[in-house]
Amino acid sequence: MPSTLTIVPWPDPIVDTIGYDPRTLYAETFWLPTLGPTALLLLRHLAARFDESPTGLELRVAETSRALGVGEREGSSSPIVRTLARLEQFDLACADPCSPTIAVRRHLPPVDRRHLRRLPATLQAVHAHWAEARLADPPHAEARRRARRLALALLEQGDDADHAERVLGSTGFHPAVSHDATRWALAHRGEATAPAHSG
Repeated sequence: MPSTLTIVPWPDPIVDTIGYDPRTLYAETFWLPTLGPTALLLLRHLAARFDESPTGLELRVAETSRALGVGEREGSSSPIVRTLARLEQFDLACADPCSPTIAVRRHLPPVDRRHLRRLPATLQAVHAHWAEARLADPPHAEARRRARRLALALLEQGDDADHAERVLGSTGFHPAVSHDATRWALAHRGEATAPAHSG
């Protein structure tokens, strides 16, 4: 097992539209009991790194293990390697058998019924309320919020609008959502008090 892995985003137009950023309260509340803390922590770490490198990144296994507080081992016994294998079991990552490249989802899908049934009854009830409230949102509202946050981050790191829009499209956002998000980010960058998720 190499000491460095190439991690690329796994675009999925459906999951990227209806899913949840691993840094959200939804992920912490409903995916954490299913995946476990190390897997969710790694997904959050990768989500932050994808914000900086939307097309992919080189992951130093031992360094990432230390950064996440799970040890320093490399190779097949590394906690990071074992955690990536766990993400594959949940269809959240996919390894290329011919190279040290692993595609990882940027967003978590809604927890499915099989995993929901394993949650405590109180969490199942909370999830039912959560799902009901989400049905009241306009279509694509969450995707639009995520795209706007990413577009704003890209512009603030120096990308021009055309490049930001292309990056959004390459990560799975619909062209109309990408265009809207880039125009919104152009209008709102530099406004210290404007939240990137508003509207």
